[in-house]
Amino acid sequence: MQTITAAVLHDSQGEFSLEQVDLDEPRADELLVRIEASGVCHTDAWAKEQIPVPSVLGHEGAGVVEKTGAGVTRVRPGDRVIISYPWCGECLTCRDNRPYACEQFIPICFGGARMDGSSTIYRDGTPLSGAFFQQSSFASHAITPESSVVPVSDDAVPGLIAALPCGVQTGAGSVFNTFQVKAGEGLLVVGAGAVGLSAVMAAAVVGAHPVIAVDIVDERLELARELGATHTLNRTTVDIADALAEISPGGVQFTFETSGTVQGFEDAVNALSMEGVCGIVTVPLRGEKFMYTPEDLFMRIGALKCIVQGSSVPNDFLPKLMRLHGDGRFPYDRLIRTYPFSDINRAFEDSRAGLAVK
Repeated sequence: MQTITAAVLHDSQGEFSLEQVDLDEPRADELLVRIEASGVCHTDAWAKEQIPVPSVLGHEGAGVVEKTGAGVTRVRPGDRVIISYPWCGECLTCRDNRPYACEQFIPICFGGARMDGSSTIYRDGTPLSGAFFQQSSFASHAITPESSVVPVSDDAVPGLIAALPCGVQTGAGSVFNTFQVKAGEGLLVVGAGAVGLSAVMAAAVVGAHPVIAVDIVDERLELARELGATHTLNRTTVDIADALAEISPGGVQFTFETSGTVQGFEDAVNALSMEGVCGIVTVPLRGEKFMYTPEDLFMRIGALKCIVQGSSVPNDFLPKLMRLHGDGRFPYDRLIRTYPFSDINRAFEDSRAGLAVK
């Protein structure tokens, strides 16, 4: 084991504390990564109240490989990598190259340990809840499976590439991979956060029209328009149905709900054209029931699609996003605000307050 610095959460309602902990040695199929940056995602904020404490979270790591297990072949010490989501590699969907639909997704990401139940992080000999998304990258170092990493160039900027592995990948992937939106097809995005704005940028790349962004914060909507939205609607001041009737009579082919609210879900379904598809990346009233009749969806002969990680295979998809960014066609850097590790609690608070998009 080696001693590292990690942001440890002791109280699900409390703040992170930077502490010295012990990290296990990488196994044959694992590698040790010195973390240079880690994205802050709403999944981390949700997990604070769901994962047993004390815990070490973080699932959008980027850094430099320091050590590899005996079976690792794709990377070597000194390589810079992005750490994306893990998968089991053995279930039907994994074998079919659809790791985003891994049958073991929940236990492998949220189980607090390796798949065999062993811990990766300890303090004073006591295991902590770690291996979050099989990385726990809110730390100076992380252990992760070789399959989870995406090699990048030596000049890749840590604060940029660490924004990609979850939120940006989910938003852009939903447009490129899940919906496979074509030029001239319409898209309505509910929620102009990192996921929603990534979808807006992807829609602009493929030439979708119209691209409609809905939010309750004018500054987010202004940014959405700058990033490619053809229309923006503030739900607090505009009737969405009336506005949509003017913009795209008959609705749009695709809607993308990222707000996790009942109203957002209903707006997304009601905006569909005939045989349209509504994609969701979270659910209203998580863990609770809410009254909804599928009549509107049925009358449109519509479809509801649950989306995880934008149906993306990271080793193929993240390089694509980086190429688009390099070409100036996917300016996701405009979403990012960076913080020193010691300010992790302020980063979470600014994200919660809407002061930071990503």
